[in-house]
Amino acid sequence: MSAATWGVLIATFVACFVEAVEATTIVMAMGFTRSWRSAMTGVGVALVALAIVTAAFGYALTTWLPESALQLVIGGLLLIFGLQWLRKAILRSSGRKAIHDEDKIYREQAAAAKLAGTTSGTFDMFSFMVSLKGTFLEGMEVVFIVITFGLNAHNVPIAVLGASTAVVVVLIIAVIARKPLAMIPENLMKYGVGLLLASFGTFWALEGLGIFRAGRKSLEWAGADLSILWLLVAWFILTRVFIMALRRPERSVGDSPARPVEELAE
Repeated sequence: MSAATWGVLIATFVACFVEAVEATTIVMAMGFTRSWRSAMTGVGVALVALAIVTAAFGYALTTWLPESALQLVIGGLLLIFGLQWLRKAILRSSGRKAIHDEDKIYREQAAAAKLAGTTSGTFDMFSFMVSLKGTFLEGMEVVFIVITFGLNAHNVPIAVLGASTAVVVVLIIAVIARKPLAMIPENLMKYGVGLLLASFGTFWALEGLGIFRAGRKSLEWAGADLSILWLLVAWFILTRVFIMALRRPERSVGDSPARPVEELAE
């Protein structure tokens, strides 16, 4: 496989792995505290809805847009999406945003499930709705990543393989661990995903600028797909500069702890 193909496979796997971990935490909280049957039903409905969205979105993009316009639109969206991930990673690494904590999220979800009260009958609507919502929202990010990477790389099967493998691995770990997957270095993985999304997004968006010139053909990078590696290095250096600039100074003993600028987030 080419370097670009490996990049698509790795990017989709890691990104979808992170999203699958977050969805699994929500479903586990509902299953262990309320009803596994209702929670898994919600997951099933969400997966069906995601399949429909994927088919419709993918068909629309490939049918209505020429290649260069597709690269510009999807590359731009991917770049914006990646910058959002990098923003959170920079704030977490600099101490200005709380670290993502799956244990805490699980406890909060479980507490909310217990406060929701009991249900009459065999079907638990609360577990169903929370699991459906959590799976669908996290899954939409997976759909976006798979479609954008797959279409722009002209290799949808590789993107689907990366996403499917990630989901299967997370499910295996969850079944074995039977507890929130806090042992996974999710914050580090999110930082890596942000770098990959921003790098591929920059690469494809600039290629897509060819839509504005005669012939509407995509622009070509010097070095072709290897340019993605240089973009990855450039984004890494830029983010480290921001982290160092924003990093909080070490507190001396007796100082009151500084409050984070932002609370725990997804």
